[in-house]
Amino acid sequence: MGRLDNQVALVTGAARGIGAAVARLLADGGSRVAVADVLDDAGASVASAIGERARYLHLDVTEEESWNAALKNVEDSFGPVSVLVNNAGVVEWGSIEEQSLASFRRVIDINLQGPWLGMHTLAPSLRRAGGGVVVNVSSTAGLMGYSEIGGYVASKWGLRGLTKAAALELAADGVRVCSVHPGPIRTPMTAGMDESFAAGQPIPRFGEPEEVARMVLFIVADATYSTGVEFVLDGGSTVGSTALTAQEE
Repeated sequence: MGRLDNQVALVTGAARGIGAAVARLLADGGSRVAVADVLDDAGASVASAIGERARYLHLDVTEEESWNAALKNVEDSFGPVSVLVNNAGVVEWGSIEEQSLASFRRVIDINLQGPWLGMHTLAPSLRRAGGGVVVNVSSTAGLMGYSEIGGYVASKWGLRGLTKAAALELAADGVRVCSVHPGPIRTPMTAGMDESFAAGQPIPRFGEPEEVARMVLFIVADATYSTGVEFVLDGGSTVGSTALTAQEE
C-alpha cells in the first residue's frame, strides 16, 4: 500500500521543474495525478513517464473556463480532487519604474490569480473528496523583499496571505492549506542566474526540485496538524548574514 493510495492530485506547472518533481513523487506514493500545464508536449511527456497513474491536462491557470474544463477532465478520469498543488509561476525582471503594467499584471495573473482560481474552482471537489490538502508554492520572495522583481515579490506575498485566508475558510471542510517557500532552486526559471547567488547562504548551493517535492509530500502525507503556515526550504538564506568576521564574533 502506498502512502497516498486513494488520493487524487492536480499539480499546476507540472511540465518541468518543481511541478514535474512533485507530480512524480505524489504518483510514487500511490496518488493518481493530473499533470497540468500549458506546455503540452513537455507535460504529456511527464505524464507518460509516470504511467497509468497520471493524465496530462492543458490548463491555463489565469482562465476560469480552463480550470472548469480541467476539473471535469480529472474528475471524469480519477474522481474528486483531494490534493491541489498550485505551483505554476513566472518571474519578470525590471525595477518598479521600468516594468510595464502588462508585465506586472502577467505575473500577478499567473502567480496569484491562478492559485485563487484553483482554490475557487476546486473547493467543491475537495469537499466531495471528504477533505484534502492545498499546497501553494510561494517563495522566499513571499517572506522578504528583492529588488528588480517587484511584481514577483508582490505576488508571492499575496499568495502567502491568500493561503492563510483559505486555511480559515476551508478548515470546516477538512481541507488544510499551507504554503511552501523555496529559495533558489535549480529549474528553468533560474537557469540564467549565477550560482554565486547562493554562495552566502549557510547551505551555499541551489536546491533541487526533488527537495521541494519531498517537502510537498511531507505536507500532504505527514503534516496533519498544520494549516495556514509557511514551510521554508531556502538553504538558510532567510536566517541572516553569514559574513561575520572572527572579530565581530
